[in-house]
Amino acid sequence: MSSTVAEMLVETLYQLGVRQIFGVVGDALNPFTDAIRRDRRIEWIGVRHEEGAALAAAGQAKLSGRLAVCCGTTGPGANHLVAGLYEARKDHAPVLAISGGVPASQRGIDYLQENTPDLLFRDVAVYTQTIVDAGQAVHVVHQAIAQAYYQRGVAHLCIPADIIGAKLPEVPLPATFNALRPRPEVAPDASDLMQAVQMINQASSVAIFVGQGARSAIDQIAVLADKLRAPILHTFRAKDMLPYDHPLWIGGVGLIGGAPGTDALQEAQLVLMLGTDYPYSEFLPTATPIIQIDERGFVLGRRTPVALGITGSVGPAVQQLLQQVHGNNDDSFLRKVNAHRHKWNDTLDQRAKQPVPALPGKPGKAIKPQYLARRLSDCAADDAVFVIDTGVVTLWCGNWLRQSGQQRLLASFNNAAVGTALGQANGIQALARQRQVIVAAGDGGFTMLLGEFMTAVEHRLPVKVVVFNNREWGLVHLEMEQAGMPAFAGAEFPNLDFAQFARACGAQGYEAKTVAQLDDVLPNWLATPGPAILNVWIDPDELPLMPHIKLEQIWHFGLAKVKEAMISMTGK
Repeated sequence: MSSTVAEMLVETLYQLGVRQIFGVVGDALNPFTDAIRRDRRIEWIGVRHEEGAALAAAGQAKLSGRLAVCCGTTGPGANHLVAGLYEARKDHAPVLAISGGVPASQRGIDYLQENTPDLLFRDVAVYTQTIVDAGQAVHVVHQAIAQAYYQRGVAHLCIPADIIGAKLPEVPLPATFNALRPRPEVAPDASDLMQAVQMINQASSVAIFVGQGARSAIDQIAVLADKLRAPILHTFRAKDMLPYDHPLWIGGVGLIGGAPGTDALQEAQLVLMLGTDYPYSEFLPTATPIIQIDERGFVLGRRTPVALGITGSVGPAVQQLLQQVHGNNDDSFLRKVNAHRHKWNDTLDQRAKQPVPALPGKPGKAIKPQYLARRLSDCAADDAVFVIDTGVVTLWCGNWLRQSGQQRLLASFNNAAVGTALGQANGIQALARQRQVIVAAGDGGFTMLLGEFMTAVEHRLPVKVVVFNNREWGLVHLEMEQAGMPAFAGAEFPNLDFAQFARACGAQGYEAKTVAQLDDVLPNWLATPGPAILNVWIDPDELPLMPHIKLEQIWHFGLAKVKEAMISMTGK
């Protein structure tokens, strides 16, 4: 029996494990959404904005490593997908984006909503193609998914309205669809590894710096680190791979990290960079020999010079290193780094403490964002997923959340886009409705795609949103002051009542302006069975803790504050 292109798509995606598709319905997609309705095995999750659909798919793909799918109809519907798809592109997650297209008979005459989607999607997608004949559909769909998996990125298909509902030729689905799966690990060259072993054996102290590419091998890396008595440092994206209190897990590097990790990279005799293309080269050593191991040969040495670059997966490489390195009985370097780490952690703990009110019955100072991040960390489920938005909230959560080792932390890691957390969280929550998913967002970022909270309400996705409400673009404000400029009025704004907004949407809303209120409502907010918002008024003047802040920067902050005071008095 013949099937249509739409029905073939549904069957293929189901066989590959897709269980939700995110999008906004529209005329060009009608045969596809109707095929989903009739099939009933895949859930259509209608979002309020196509960017939310792309973000939901990106969140799913980043968490699971499996293919996720989003849709937008002709013209503007597809255009709206693009911004959200950059999350998948920049964080190397397999996503299939399906867009509608105008009928082939109407192309080239400026038909309603006509554009050239293959040009539009060329930068964000590893593969983009318009299907112009039903006879090519099976093979093009196969190619798109293969590219998404093996290049770890976005594949885009434009399917015109007269094609998606068309009948396929009488041919079975090719068996090669069974081969579509995440890219397997690749063993590095044995001679490269032997050279690495010699360098490691000759070094008196080694620091191991890991990124997302080391996730599947983190347990083996911990064994290797113990054998070498080497501290393990991590990128922000890798923060959740081991518990915060693991004796070898020293901390992050750079602004979303700390001084112990940053210093350890500089002070070790040899650095192993495993599965990371860390972009902030100013924090990477230039005089210390580096061995970099990554599946992507093109990233080797592009951030800082390396003594040895090895192309291959981290897992097989670490297995071989474990068998061949001698080990190290001298733990003096590790003890030194750990002492620095404990001192740094004490500083973080002190900054997270809320000042006691000066007088009984007085509310005291505004809630410190560090205190809020730490309380979130302490109250969250052991396997919670934190989805952190971009902005100063990234610094609060990146430095003050204490992960359990079973929790996951997701963010806009390489795209660094504001307003992406809620959309990603909806996709993640749809994967496992019983798992606790917490969105940490600034007030500016949360209002960017506010409508996606209604997506959570409509589809009963119990996402918990905490708004770090500082009434301004916090990171922009910070950047202005760091440059010695007074904060411009455009960095500050009024807000709606987020708790009332949640209730207006049919969900639960909570608010905290004092520590006592926060401590009271936080457990209730987390225990709410459906989606809920917690609006927390934080101190907008609190500064994040930065490793090795320069004297020049301190001067600039002070100068900016003086200028702000003068503007306040004179109005100029």
